[in-house]
Amino acid sequence: MVYDNLNDKEMKVLKLSNLPNIGKTLESELESVGINTPDDLREIGSIDAIIRLNVDGDTCYNKLYALEGAIQNVRWHSLSEEVRSSLRDKYKKTMK
Repeated sequence: MVYDNLNDKEMKVLKLSNLPNIGKTLESELESVGINTPDDLREIGSIDAIIRLNVDGDTCYNKLYALEGAIQNVRWHSLSEEVRSSLRDKYKKTMK
C-alpha cells in the first residue's frame, strides 16, 4: 500500500502497525507516548519519536531506523548508509 496517495481522513484511520517496521509492540510503545497514527509519526519525525521513547531507556539505532523507514514507507534495511549516518548524528546532537 502506498500511503502518499491517501487523503488526511484515510491516514487518520490507519494503524501504526500498518506501516513497515512497526509491529504491535512498537505500536504500543508509540501510543504510550502520544503517537497514535501514521500521520502523528510523520508529523513528529523519527528523531523526536525516538527521544520520546527514550524515556524508558530502551532505545537503539535499529528502532530509530525502523521509525524512519516507517515514515518513508520502506523496510529499515533499505535505508542508505547516508540516511542512517545522518540519523545517528542528529540523535547524538539532540541527546547532548
